[in-house]
Amino acid sequence: MDAPRKMPREWLLLLVLSAIQFSQMVDFMVLMPLGTQLMREFDITPTQLGFFVSIHTLAAGFSGFLSAFVIDRFDRRTAVLALYACFAATMAACALAPGYATLLAARATSGAFSGVVAANIFTIVADVVPEGRRGRAFGVLMSSFSFASIVGVPIALVLALHFTWRAPYVFLAALCSSVLLAAWFVIPPVRAHLTLGGERNALAQWRVVFGVANHLRIFAFSGLLVFSGFLVFPFIAPYLVANVGVSEADLPLVYLVAGIAALLAARFVGGWSDSIGRRPVFAACAGATAVTVLLMTSLPRSPLAVAMLAAMLIFAASSARMVPAMALVTSGAEPRLRGSVMSFNAAIQQLAAGAASFVASLVVGRSAEGELTGYWIIGMLSAAGTLACIALARRVRSADAAVR
Repeated sequence: MDAPRKMPREWLLLLVLSAIQFSQMVDFMVLMPLGTQLMREFDITPTQLGFFVSIHTLAAGFSGFLSAFVIDRFDRRTAVLALYACFAATMAACALAPGYATLLAARATSGAFSGVVAANIFTIVADVVPEGRRGRAFGVLMSSFSFASIVGVPIALVLALHFTWRAPYVFLAALCSSVLLAAWFVIPPVRAHLTLGGERNALAQWRVVFGVANHLRIFAFSGLLVFSGFLVFPFIAPYLVANVGVSEADLPLVYLVAGIAALLAARFVGGWSDSIGRRPVFAACAGATAVTVLLMTSLPRSPLAVAMLAAMLIFAASSARMVPAMALVTSGAEPRLRGSVMSFNAAIQQLAAGAASFVASLVVGRSAEGELTGYWIIGMLSAAGTLACIALARRVRSADAAVR
């Protein structure tokens, strides 16, 4: 009788944690569409605009490494509430930034808090949700990424269009405050890891975490997975416009449809990974991702319907593969070290994303006609990395129970 009573509370917890993820993803995703207004407002170059994105990623990676040494010493509820409150404050700081330098500092600070919050959210799910339901739980959590592109970003862009670029950050600050209030009442204390003991010395903590061979396999698997994805995704929109022939006015529609496909895929795959097994489901989704990557990066000039279909396939497959992947990662971490492992993992993912974007920028060029060149090479590298992750996933072992 206990399990049925716990289920509604569990779903309410997942809803609140997804809302936290949603707000952070909107913050990350909305910046580039605001680029035109920011360049005009602050009289900055495209390179300076790019710093807003890169500084966020670098700060998230750096804070993830630092927090990993201490995060397992605290109640996970306390850590998430404190860090998310600071993130909400950075949204207000972005809205009030008087100049480029202050906005850049606010973006760096938001990235620093965002990366650690995200790691702790996955850790809470792994600590609270039983092993047999964890795939579905991560399916719900990962849906927030798609929901951000479907609902959050359009709302933010409409606000910016009717007011100024500051309006989306006012909206986010208000949203974060509301979510924080809900989180205060919904997220339960999560202290079980404190009774298992842990190292108090930072260097000793590093040795303990990286001394577990399974953790090294987790980091390699997770880092390569994110690296493979970020090779392709930053250039999807430019490629669709320059090479495929999609008009900029049609891009929101393409991303809306692709986001819906990703949302549905994440929800369905979560249940499948619990019933069929995470490794076989990940292998199927990773294989599908490799195929769709090759399709997207070599797509010729095509009708809008074909471009939308290609975008739907790559978004759905990529979103689907992350659900069993994150279930494998969180289950593979030692429970007493799970917060540290997930913080290190989040940092490695951020660095992998930055490295992938840098590598892609070195390979992808522009022809005299304005089309992107070398994107198919990036597609080959991404597909190869994605397929390699299938082999790495087989080597990740669960610290909680046997994983199929």
